[in-house]
Amino acid sequence: MNRKTSAALISVGSNSTLIVMKMTVGIFSGSVSIISEAIHSAMDLIAALIALFAVSTSDLPPDDNHPYGHSKIENVSGVLEALLILGAAAWIVYEAISKLFNPQPVSAIGLGVVVMLISALVNLLVSRHLYRVAKEEESIALQADALHLKADVLTSLGVAVGLSVMLVAGYLGYDWYFIDAVVAIFVAVFISREGVSLLCEAFRPLLDHSISDQELALTCQTIKSVCGPEMSFHQLRTRYSGRRRHIDFHLTVPKSMCVDAAHQQCDRIEAAIMAVLPNAEVLIHVEPDYRHST
Repeated sequence: MNRKTSAALISVGSNSTLIVMKMTVGIFSGSVSIISEAIHSAMDLIAALIALFAVSTSDLPPDDNHPYGHSKIENVSGVLEALLILGAAAWIVYEAISKLFNPQPVSAIGLGVVVMLISALVNLLVSRHLYRVAKEEESIALQADALHLKADVLTSLGVAVGLSVMLVAGYLGYDWYFIDAVVAIFVAVFISREGVSLLCEAFRPLLDHSISDQELALTCQTIKSVCGPEMSFHQLRTRYSGRRRHIDFHLTVPKSMCVDAAHQQCDRIEAAIMAVLPNAEVLIHVEPDYRHST
């Protein structure tokens, strides 16, 4: 089992436990904000399962039907996770507005606060681990899962604050049950922003978006440093595919250069690019420089 799969399994286990805790307390207390957090965790669980499938298959070697590999499955999983987030947010808003115009008593508020704080702590630890593995393995699927959990940390704290305010208001003789619905709406707005951001990030590589400006500049600099003054390059094209960077360009070499020498030069360029971009796949088309022909 590789590191990505192990990290995804940790996320699946933690989310499953938190869903049971939140949903039990939410139904028992009648708190729509706690139930909204349970739904949020349910989306996190689905996202974790999608991420688990994605990281388990994205590193499979190329085959006849997928000659460029399976890396983009991580981007597809990221898009699905983003759509799940937006769907959950819409449902939370619908339920919260219903409760806002028809406030319902909320019980066991203290227990709800404890559950939300436990949830925030667990998700903080798991998300930090996922972010670390995602960065080291360049996994968009794990990064998306970590983003889910990071958002859950903040929303759980928000719900805990809202419940605490209701608890204090209750001791003072005020029935501020509307706060429960207001907090749920804020949860929905927050995770909607998360969903839109994730959707954009995951979807771009599916359209063969170019690598970042920094990586593109580094690629050009590397090619120039290896080519020297006798050679040049043009028609540079790049794109993302999961954690892979596909790079291809035309290399112009002296007309007198033999095929073997040109091939060795291409090998040197490829090695130099992969040294600075470890997950790069480089394709070079060699053509003679006719400008200096006699």
